[in-house]
Amino acid sequence: MAKEKGRLEEFKLNEMIENLAPQIFYDFKGDKVAKRVCANIDFYSGFVYNCVGIKEPLYTPLFAMSRIAGWCSHRLEKLTFDAGRIIRPAYKNVFSQQSYIHLKGRV
Repeated sequence: MAKEKGRLEEFKLNEMIENLAPQIFYDFKGDKVAKRVCANIDFYSGFVYNCVGIKEPLYTPLFAMSRIAGWCSHRLEKLTFDAGRIIRPAYKNVFSQQSYIHLKGRV
């Protein structure tokens, strides 16, 4: 999308930030942080929204709408379980790595 929109340089800047940030964060915080900090989909959301023509005032409502069900379920879990623990299911990929097939080449 960045290439099609003529914004490849901006995308590459975002990629560079994504790649450099974990080490910079670790250098700043040191061993105080046990887990590695990585960018998630939200890091690129604003860029994608802008590429498809969505105006900035809608970014936050879009973010919130996509998460409201999860936030509600977390609150219900906090109220329901004695320990107040939020349950996070584990995920394990059981498929082997597959090559990307362009949409036009899919059956």
